[in-house]
Amino acid sequence: MRKNLMPIFLLLMVIELSGCGYTTRSLIPSSFKTIYIATFLNNIKFDEISSDYRTYYPGLEIKITNALIDRFVYDGNLRVVKEEEADLKLEGELVDYLKQPLRYSESDEIEEYRLSLVVNLVLKDRENKIVWEEKNFIGDATYRLTGPLAKSESEALNDAIADLARRIVNRTVENW
Repeated sequence: MRKNLMPIFLLLMVIELSGCGYTTRSLIPSSFKTIYIATFLNNIKFDEISSDYRTYYPGLEIKITNALIDRFVYDGNLRVVKEEEADLKLEGELVDYLKQPLRYSESDEIEEYRLSLVVNLVLKDRENKIVWEEKNFIGDATYRLTGPLAKSESEALNDAIADLARRIVNRTVENW
């Protein structure tokens, strides 16, 4: 009986020890432990807003900044601190708010939209050297106007802000 179990035991040990290399650790260099999130700027060109599919939301840059801080706290890989204490500083500007129709009914009524928030980002180290920079970084959400999955634009905006914050945190802690 023991001789029959030995090959199975050895096979299980080989599988266990080989592993797949997956880790939940961050890929951030060990010298970076803290981050400061500067309040985002709102640089949407209001004079260029001529389409019915664009809207301005006052204070949107503050909502993005707060969602980003909350997401970094939730992630836990970098501790959010005051600027003078930070190893890294993230600066961002909101450059566009897009509301694009995705789906139309048979009578050409819009049934679904994609809402996109477009930002420019710069991550700097303590010496003010650029660690990485991203232009036209997007967070988005889709929403339907009718049916059981219908949402308001403000609900979709909250989803787009959450998506943007998640993507920025992932870009910061995973792409090294």
